[in-house]
Amino acid sequence: MNLQQFRFIRETIRRNFNLTEASRILFTSQPGVSKAIIEFEDELGIKVFERHGKRIKGLTKPGAAVAGIIDRIMREVDNLKKVSDEFAKRDEGSLVIGCTHTQARYFLPKVIPEFRKRFPKVRVSLAEGSPSQLANMVLQEQADLALATETLANVEGLTTLPCYAWEHTLVVPPDHPLTSLTSTQAKNITLEQVAQYPIITYDRAFTGRNSIDSAFASKGIVPDIVLEALDADVIKTYVDVEMGVGIIAGVAFDPRRDPGLVGIPVGHLFGEHVTRIGLKKGTFLRDYVYAFLSMCAPNLTRENIDSEVTFDSVE
Repeated sequence: MNLQQFRFIRETIRRNFNLTEASRILFTSQPGVSKAIIEFEDELGIKVFERHGKRIKGLTKPGAAVAGIIDRIMREVDNLKKVSDEFAKRDEGSLVIGCTHTQARYFLPKVIPEFRKRFPKVRVSLAEGSPSQLANMVLQEQADLALATETLANVEGLTTLPCYAWEHTLVVPPDHPLTSLTSTQAKNITLEQVAQYPIITYDRAFTGRNSIDSAFASKGIVPDIVLEALDADVIKTYVDVEMGVGIIAGVAFDPRRDPGLVGIPVGHLFGEHVTRIGLKKGTFLRDYVYAFLSMCAPNLTRENIDSEVTFDSVE
């Protein structure tokens, strides 16, 4: 058995047992992948994959155990490469950041420019997606880390670190009736008052939407949600054309950047949320990744990052 066979098996599993797709990713032929898998099974003396005719349908019971071992072996091989790069090229490499649109648009612009000043030879890439997509990117090593509020903390194989806390903000046009509230009234705005108007907010997979639904449900209120969107910019656009009131992440509202809207903090209605950074467990982290993490959340130190990721870093 050899590393090439391990790569072929791992990629076949990652591509939902589609040999054509696996061979495309691996830049080889489908017969070559199939042959390597059969040779591996013959050498091991067990069937790793269940088959229907010539098609692979899934993993056998022993195959599932083999797949876990292969994943650990390949992760350590990748870690060896990272260790080598760390000492040969300490300030060079790449950093792929998985993020939602909210993080890409409103949070990361505060971090990435400073990171680039410190590490000009590191190539930074943003990979946007839903929280569940971002989790898969990190697990499949298509991204080095991910930033999101939902999902990450509940995904097996990921460790997550707190990045920053935030609350929702209600956004309305300047001439909206809610802008006539006094500051005290605005601080104590109720769900009943909000529900008097059509609501525009996030898709159910994004940015604290579950807490919005739960808050209304707890009061027995069925809000008139007329539009769901993936990002705050779209929500603000439709608030601007007076289609309804918007509920967005507070980080996405800035009176200087959004002069045509008025924001009313509503954390007391929908609670506080924590955006988290997700990393694959057992991954070796380059020095510049530690630096990036500390820029995102200054309270994160190398020691407490290592204790969570559970990999002994090289000093």
